Amino acid sequence: MKFSEYLRQKVDSIWEASFQHPFVKGVADGSLPLECFSYYVQQDSFYLSQFAQVQSLGAAKALDFHTTSRMAFHAKSTYDAEHLLHEGFAKELGISKEGTIVVDEPAPTAIAYTNHMFSVSYKGTLGDVIAAILPCYWLYWEIGEKYKDSKPGVPIYQKWIDTYGDEWFESLVKEQIDRLDKWADKASEAEKQRMESIFITSSKYEYMFWEMAYTLEKWPV
Repeated sequence: MKFSEYLRQKVDSIWEASFQHPFVKGVADGSLPLECFSYYVQQDSFYLSQFAQVQSLGAAKALDFHTTSRMAFHAKSTYDAEHLLHEGFAKELGISKEGTIVVDEPAPTAIAYTNHMFSVSYKGTLGDVIAAILPCYWLYWEIGEKYKDSKPGVPIYQKWIDTYGDEWFESLVKEQIDRLDKWADKASEAEKQRMESIFITSSKYEYMFWEMAYTLEKWPV
């Protein structure tokens, strides 16, 4: 069994909870209040700006020039997604100002999740970085596959589903899965255990991100 397959089995119940979360199902069937999606887009804009930095840290930790180049490409792809997808959403939702998405304040979960990834990236190896960021790639791709035949009847929700079910996004996901497996093939048991823990934590944060958006999570004080 590949390391990635092992990890996927370990997080199956967590990911299933994401598939069934009312935010995700609400996008798929069109019932999600636009207020929740608008809040998600704002928080995800903050998240992606941090995510791209983590990808860039992965590029710096790569052990060969090709991997450095590819990780830098992934960071650029995150930037492109922010502009092509989220900024389009922001205009439709009325949450952009002079072409920039307005984020009043990052939510507790958004900050906690990104801080988790930064901590892993500064302390660990490229394998740790991939373990931290891969659930975001992989889970979104599976959501796109699972709900690709959905007809929410809300154009903005349809575009979101179509984006993550796209072949271009699939190729990026599979590239990172393969990169993790190759790293794991040479890793010690201790390092693989650490990557497993990191992967599981990021998977839990993915679920919490849906919950954050669905409940419009704010700081309590």
